[in-house]
Order: sequence, then C-alpha cells, then structure tokens
Amino acid sequence: MPSLDIQNPEMPDLQFVLFVSALCTADLKTLNVPLELRAAIFDRCWALIRTDAPPTDPKERVLDLREGTELTLEACLSTIRSLLMDAGIHTLTWDHPVSDPTHESTPAAKPLIDRLGRLYPDPPDIVDPEKPASG
Repeated sequence: MPSLDIQNPEMPDLQFVLFVSALCTADLKTLNVPLELRAAIFDRCWALIRTDAPPTDPKERVLDLREGTELTLEACLSTIRSLLMDAGIHTLTWDHPVSDPTHESTPAAKPLIDRLGRLYPDPPDIVDPEKPASG
C-alpha cells in the first residue's frame, strides 16, 4: 500500500502540494483522510490561490499554481501539513489499483507503436542513479 510521510515526503514542495491535493480530490475509498478533511484541504488551498469559490464539480477541483508565487506555495504547504497534523495524520496511506488506459492511440500512431514494440519487445532495464545496479 503506498504511503506518504507528511513531514518528509521526499519530493519537492510543489509536487507534494499538487500530489496531496490530487489525492484529496480523488474518489479513493482507502485514503486515510476523512472526506470532510479532504474537502477542507482543497478548499483552503484554493482560497490561497483564487478569489472565487472552489468548484463543486469534482472534475474541476484541480489546483493550478502556475500563477502563484513561492509564498503561495509555502502557504499551501503549511495549510496541508497543519490540517493533517491537527487531525493526527502523519502519514497518508491509500490503495489504488492500476487503471486502464484512458485514451486509445490514434490510427496514425499504430504503425509506429507496433514497430517500437518489435524493436523493444522486453521491458526496459531502468537504472536508478541513486541505487546503482550491483554486479
């Protein structure tokens, strides 16, 4: 089951804020954050970024920090952490099965995809630069 330490997420602040807000707006039944707290986290971050009311349509509940400043990011980060910590949540946990693709490839791309599949039939060996392969 995936988890995320609130105080030490091991990701940049922007990624953390966007990731947590996405978790809070996703319809995850297994996220260890009550629905009311999820809504409060999103709504408060929204209020730091925008002057209009937060959207009610779940598809529109997405934070856009492109126009924000470093101060806006810090305020969102602090808001998320304080609300979660006040609720006694130090680590987020959730379970989510792998989703099916949401888009089919265009017919024009199919020949290229087939050729790439023949060129590279096996999954790639991904090397993590922080953990060099042994041997």
